[in-house]
Amino acid sequence: MGVVAIVVSLLLLMFFAYRGVTVLLLAPIMAALAVILSGEMSLLLPFYTSTFMPALAGYAMNFLPIFLLGALFGRLIADSGAAHTLSKWIVRVVGEKHAVVVVVTACALLTYGGVSLFVVAFAVYPIAKDLFQSANVPKRLIPASIALGSFTFTMTALPGTPAIVNAIPIKYFGTNSFAAPGLGIIAALIMAGGGLWWLQTRVAAARKSGEGYGHHVDDEDANPGEVVNTTELPVWQALLPLLMVVGVNALFTYAVFPNVDLGFMQEAFPKLNLATSVGLWSLIVALAVACVMLVVMRLRHWADLKATVNKGVFGFMLPLFNTASEVGYGAVVASLAGFTLIKNAVLNVSPNNPLISEAIAMNVLSGITGSSSGGLSIALEALGPDYLRMAEQAGISPDLLHRVAVLAAGGMDTLPHCGAIITLLAICKLTHRQSYANIAAVTMLFPMTALVVVIALGTVFGSF
Repeated sequence: MGVVAIVVSLLLLMFFAYRGVTVLLLAPIMAALAVILSGEMSLLLPFYTSTFMPALAGYAMNFLPIFLLGALFGRLIADSGAAHTLSKWIVRVVGEKHAVVVVVTACALLTYGGVSLFVVAFAVYPIAKDLFQSANVPKRLIPASIALGSFTFTMTALPGTPAIVNAIPIKYFGTNSFAAPGLGIIAALIMAGGGLWWLQTRVAAARKSGEGYGHHVDDEDANPGEVVNTTELPVWQALLPLLMVVGVNALFTYAVFPNVDLGFMQEAFPKLNLATSVGLWSLIVALAVACVMLVVMRLRHWADLKATVNKGVFGFMLPLFNTASEVGYGAVVASLAGFTLIKNAVLNVSPNNPLISEAIAMNVLSGITGSSSGGLSIALEALGPDYLRMAEQAGISPDLLHRVAVLAAGGMDTLPHCGAIITLLAICKLTHRQSYANIAAVTMLFPMTALVVVIALGTVFGSF
């Protein structure tokens, strides 16, 4: 019954999330349901106050700066006009006839530079719509193009990416955001190359059939809830903040913190774990420096800096607490007796190679929650120490564990109930029926292929 209770609660979580019910409410309700069905109703309140809430608060405590600074940076990039400038610049460089390549490149540049994927979708969609219409490419391919550039290789594979999903394993494995850079680049090439090939074949098939852009009456409507700043900046001003995020992150990760004696910190904070903190500190410093630089660089040109800052800061809370609430749910489930059976089954999938077990666990939980960060957080909270122990016994580098975990979390996370997919389709004013098949191809088929290749290469050659 313990296993059945967990499975039922997970299926209901996925079902109601697909129907649009907020995870903030779903997670505690489904956690309570799992406890009740497991026959431990008498412990329901302690589970809530002593398991769910501490796990939620712990996640928020660890990752609040990353969510906050990331949301603020994305808003600054959008409201300064930098996102629009970069998108238009890429159009001029690549050419309007390569509509898919332009959109994917623009999204990749912005997300790798630290801009929220939701901000990117709002900023790039108006340009993508005009490009696809001019090139007579079906509008139904716009969501897949944006998803390829925003939800795949820049989120999980490229070394140093400031995406939250790439920061989560740092706490559990003592790694940094540049973990296994060579394998990450190989995975990124597979995802980008495979995704572009897929989309270009769809474009060619549409042209052969004479489909064209299509008639969409909603194109005349304004974007829901978002006004894109179309101010044109010098390209170097638009590009510099993005380069600063990656550059400062690398500087502190490889040059500053490793060459500074941080022992005095542990004297003041005896419980501080430097190995698991330095990677997060580097990312925090990089985002903070980029935000300050962007504000100063455009100091006399903000339409309303206070409103921009407020909107950016307010924008971090819902994503953070959605994910933290899912972590609380995972903590409750992990403390139930039935989870021991599930845990042992997952860990024994490939006892000699924990990478395979890890990949399955991250994929399944990310798929169920419809969130790469949510699924990854739940899995690592419950199984992270076990995977680290198994990796040490098998001689596997924590860096390789990190990269496989992140790649796996970006595999099945874009099932139809994924909040990011629902939002993207709403921005583009399209339906699942029109666009989801191509989204699934570029966000699941090729990322899963890249994951298999990385596991195979990592098993044979180790982390590099």
